[in-house]
Amino acid sequence: METKIKAIHFDATEKLQLFINKKVDKLVKHHEEISDVEVNLKVVKPETAMNKEASIKLLVPQRDDLFASKVADTFEEAVDQCVDALKRQLEKGKDR
Repeated sequence: METKIKAIHFDATEKLQLFINKKVDKLVKHHEEISDVEVNLKVVKPETAMNKEASIKLLVPQRDDLFASKVADTFEEAVDQCVDALKRQLEKGKDR
């Protein structure tokens, strides 16, 4: 599985990248066939609270791609929420 992290208009810290990789790696436990993960991070313009947006796209062969996007106070919180949403999507797919 390859993870691509793209920070739009800022540089993601190494600590943030490690956090994202650790969270995304846990998704493999739910579905071993995940081939690629694309993570996009951006700061939503008005500099207020709840202005960090994270979106994660999972590329799974023989299935539709899965996508989640969340906005929160911190990138860590937004990534957490995305991972939770993707876990639910992966579990729904297994039930079928």
